[in-house]
Amino acid sequence: MTPEELSAAISACLIEAVAAGDISVEVPETVRVDRPKSREHGDWATNIALQLGKNAGMAPRDFAQLLARRLAEVPGVDAVDIAGPGFLNITLEAGAAGELARSIVDAGAAYGHNQALAGHVVNMEFVSANPTGPLHIGHTRWAALGDAISRVLRASGATVTTEYYINDAGNQMNVFARSVYNRIHGLPVPEGGYPGEYIKELGDVVLAENPELGKLEEAEAIPALREASYKAQLVDIKATLADFGVTFDVFFSETALHEGGAVADAVARLREQGHIFDQEGAVWLRTTDFGDDKDRVLIRANGEPTYFAADAAYYLSKKDRGFEEKIYLLGADHHGYVNRLKAIAACAGDDKEKNIEVLIGQLISVNGAKLSKRAGNIIELRDLINWIGADALRYSLARFPADSPIALDPEQLRKNTNDNPVFYVQYAHARSAAAARNAVAKGITRDDFDATLLTDPTENELLAVLGQFPSVVAGAAEFREPHRIARYLEQVAGAYHSWYAATRITPVGEDEAISAVHSTRLWLNDAATTVLANGLELLGVSAPERM
Repeated sequence: MTPEELSAAISACLIEAVAAGDISVEVPETVRVDRPKSREHGDWATNIALQLGKNAGMAPRDFAQLLARRLAEVPGVDAVDIAGPGFLNITLEAGAAGELARSIVDAGAAYGHNQALAGHVVNMEFVSANPTGPLHIGHTRWAALGDAISRVLRASGATVTTEYYINDAGNQMNVFARSVYNRIHGLPVPEGGYPGEYIKELGDVVLAENPELGKLEEAEAIPALREASYKAQLVDIKATLADFGVTFDVFFSETALHEGGAVADAVARLREQGHIFDQEGAVWLRTTDFGDDKDRVLIRANGEPTYFAADAAYYLSKKDRGFEEKIYLLGADHHGYVNRLKAIAACAGDDKEKNIEVLIGQLISVNGAKLSKRAGNIIELRDLINWIGADALRYSLARFPADSPIALDPEQLRKNTNDNPVFYVQYAHARSAAAARNAVAKGITRDDFDATLLTDPTENELLAVLGQFPSVVAGAAEFREPHRIARYLEQVAGAYHSWYAATRITPVGEDEAISAVHSTRLWLNDAATTVLANGLELLGVSAPERM
């Protein structure tokens, strides 16, 4: 019996009690079940009696007693005990508890997926680095975190589009083009320009594809160099993201907003909403009506749009494309953007508490990291991947809440010891895969399964942990906290290692014959493999079968 099946059984008991006139209460869509703090109190527990007792006009403990009598009759339930003011502690029959192993294996890659966010249509924007240089340490956390959040949202039934906003408009692109031009012609880096060997590399790529650009004067060359260099740098960014296991559904150009008239259209639409005012020749958005610390200029007195105008146009673009929910993942230096982005949503007629969510991530530091020789003044993501490894880097970044600073120790992350969390979890998966190969080689098949044979305390513990996976995934999605997955996987790994040490999948010695217990334990082993693989997949981390 899975936790979801037990939850459904409790709901059915409540519905039956209402139909029989025993209680009068509105039955919730789902009943939450959790593992008790002490396994002596049973396999699962629920506080539903405390939640509903008052509404039913009953003392919670009386409500619990009524529900316990019905629940005790459910097939697979061995005992129901009432604790404290009305907690229900439920112990399953060995067969019902063990049946979870077969359910997990049968579900395969789908196990853990749920429909908690079905119907939610989400635009998830993250990284969005300027296309004027390589991705660096400042983008690393947002790439890992944004991708993991997108994965857990999809696993919980949401329809998610991942989006990278390309800041390819503005003067920084002209400075970028002049930097490339100067390197092509052996000139010093222009004032405020971009240093680093990557600028020379871009120049070489651009000239190889457009040799005529090397013969043009600066004024004539800059527009073409701007476009060609930007495209070449974007190719480099996409390649680095791919090496990190991150892909985007949409790369959205800021320039397209301006050239397509979206900025002017946004101003007109916001004016229709009644939040635009004109002052001293400029066009303003009255964002203070919705919690911003000051009103924002959309169009300067000289007729030039501000960055904020592009932000407004971009938000409306997402709205027009059907994204009811827009999630922005921004860096620690963007706290000031939270209220202004929410104010844009409100000015556009959206609910700023439901239609937009801005997540702020704290910075990371990496002990011993060195500035990139290629980029000159930054620590490149490419170098971190080569040094630490994509798996270790992604797992470590996903292992902590976004709002907590992280200091990574690369030497620790490169160790093949249990002190290294990513190794600990990946080794559990590799160990389970090896155990399955060894069992099959010894002649054990998956033809027999008898859940009642899974009676060792470590088996009970492992089954209970495996059963939590769907609710952990749902919680990670609801709260945008993939670190819940990482910490959970470490619990699974610990429970698996304990079980592996206490029991045997294969017979001991030549005298013990293969029996149903060995086949059944192979199923449990496969269930652990499935959960570990599925959890690592949600973090964008590989699940090796050999280490």
